[in-house]
Amino acid sequence: MVEFALVVPLVLALVLGLVEVALVARTQLEVVNAAREGAREAAASPDPSDAVRAARAALGEAGTNARVSVRRPDVVGRLAEVRVTLPYRVAAPLLGGIGVEITSKAVMRVER
Repeated sequence: MVEFALVVPLVLALVLGLVEVALVARTQLEVVNAAREGAREAAASPDPSDAVRAARAALGEAGTNARVSVRRPDVVGRLAEVRVTLPYRVAAPLLGGIGVEITSKAVMRVER
């Protein structure tokens, strides 16, 4: 019983850590996808606000907290760049969480 009482908290902490790593990885993939969607829109549309809307829409509800920056030149063939930054709280239920920022950048050539 003593060994069980000593090992259970360690196993529980390990499992919770693995779950948190999986959640951060999923959020990173969502941010990468949002940046890609924004860059696709920036390449096709001359209005940067369209790219911001596309990136935020790809994030769903979390899109309201995201910072999206768009750099789009007016010259066809140059690179349009979209950077998405999303604040994330790691281990939020435990000790109030640790704040990190998950960032991704995507570039695509301007089509028109």
